[in-house]
Amino acid sequence: MADELTVAIYEHTRQFPKEEIYGLTSQLRRCAYSVPANIAEGSARQSKRDYLHFLYMARGSLCEAQYFIHLAGRLHYFAHDQNLKLTDQIGVVFGCLHRLILAVESELPKS
Repeated sequence: MADELTVAIYEHTRQFPKEEIYGLTSQLRRCAYSVPANIAEGSARQSKRDYLHFLYMARGSLCEAQYFIHLAGRLHYFAHDQNLKLTDQIGVVFGCLHRLILAVESELPKS
């Protein structure tokens, strides 16, 4: 899901104004690919606590992406239907990530 969102963001940001290449385009793409990258990196870690740390970072990047999609919509860089579709995809990824975080948290020893 996070990978599909990243691909969609890359596709949709191709239409952004050229002056945004080092601004909003770059920022939105960076936080988008950070989500699946952090999930992947965290899953390779030795401890559940490390994994959880990377999942939290993925969640933070997803929040950034959500804001940048909102901003791009306000700047009319996305058509309304594109903005809605990406917003829906963000929601799906949030749900999956939230459930994954809860599952990993439940595996940690109670302190």
